[in-house]
Amino acid sequence: MKLLWFHLMPYTELPDDFRDKHPSVWVDIHSSLFDPKRAHLMYNDFMDELEFAAECGFDGVCVNEHHSNGYGLMPSPNLIASALSRRTTDTAICVMGNSLALYNPPTRVAEEFAMIDCISGGRLIAGFPVGTPMDTCFAYGQNPSMLRERYYEAHDLVMRAWTERDTFAFNGRFNQQRYVNIWPRPIQDPHPPIWIPGGGSVETWQWCAAKDYVYSYLSYFGYKAGRATMDGFWKEMARLGKDRNPYRAGFLQFVGVAENRAEAMKLYAEAAEYFYGRCLHVSAKFAQPPGYISEATQRAGIESQVARAAGAAPPRYQDKFQMLGREMEDIVERGYVIIGSPDEVAEQLREVAVNLNVGHLMLLLQFGNMSKDLTRYNTQLFAERVLPQMKDLFSEWDDRWWPQPMPAAARASLSAFHPHATAAE
Repeated sequence: MKLLWFHLMPYTELPDDFRDKHPSVWVDIHSSLFDPKRAHLMYNDFMDELEFAAECGFDGVCVNEHHSNGYGLMPSPNLIASALSRRTTDTAICVMGNSLALYNPPTRVAEEFAMIDCISGGRLIAGFPVGTPMDTCFAYGQNPSMLRERYYEAHDLVMRAWTERDTFAFNGRFNQQRYVNIWPRPIQDPHPPIWIPGGGSVETWQWCAAKDYVYSYLSYFGYKAGRATMDGFWKEMARLGKDRNPYRAGFLQFVGVAENRAEAMKLYAEAAEYFYGRCLHVSAKFAQPPGYISEATQRAGIESQVARAAGAAPPRYQDKFQMLGREMEDIVERGYVIIGSPDEVAEQLREVAVNLNVGHLMLLLQFGNMSKDLTRYNTQLFAERVLPQMKDLFSEWDDRWWPQPMPAAARASLSAFHPHATAAE
């Protein structure tokens, strides 16, 4: 199976009284809480952590797009991915992803993803999320009832831009371009693998099946709450006549590893409680704008993760996961974060992968306000003593959704050129 190291890049210095004094971490979070000089250090720490994960042997590193929030400081994951393309060698670069409906024109996505694929030598995984309501509808002003239509049209334009060799005109409802002829074009032919991040909508499952894309469930709430969503996904795949190849799916899980369970509880409590107490403090008014959730998804009884975090879900969804756990004991008991010794974590993750039938496991080994040193410890211990126990899973299946880079010998290497050297030297 494939194991990917995921980074949300959360702002790590939200105040202790954040929940009490501020209505939401998203959309209208006050600018006075953001210190650019502190963010300078955070960004560089985050980049170091991603590069370290690549050095440790993770199959891929993941970044994603969010706006106007303290939950994730990546309004442009492409900037981070382009730097990673130069600072890593064999690791897949998973941009999870670009919110297609927000780009005008969407050919900007086609161009920038093609640049990343070229710089990296063909290591890009292209993620195409519909986007959260906070990012798309409130921060970027899109009509929620038209969002998915915009998304589908933008997707079609990007795919045509990647695959058609001649200049063409595109006349859609939302995009009209007389000349579409992107330069550069991606190395991977016909295009990089497409992964669709989602929260559980029926339409997204059907879209992935129709297009043969990977469905990636980016779960805030871990494997116990995620079981119903993944069961629903595989049930829909069976109805549509698709096989149970586990590489059709990805799943996100928070993890904290230590020498033993007691130490892990102690080491990761502050970071976990910071994330679930502050990073997921979303105002209910931003959680479910009318029209964002389709009738089919509502009828299927699928609950938005955002609504759950905001406490805005309808009463019929009140269950053990409805009231968000914010204390470490509750966080672990509910499966939000898997903690323990390397062997304990490996056993739990193998069970998660098999039970959810997921071949791409994305891991949050940095979360909340976790320090750089603790992130490094968590990452290295996982890589050395957990990752080897996971790799043999699903070896009987073919992963058709993984990048196909250029041969290593044909790729560029970092130059020894020194910009201050003179010709005489």
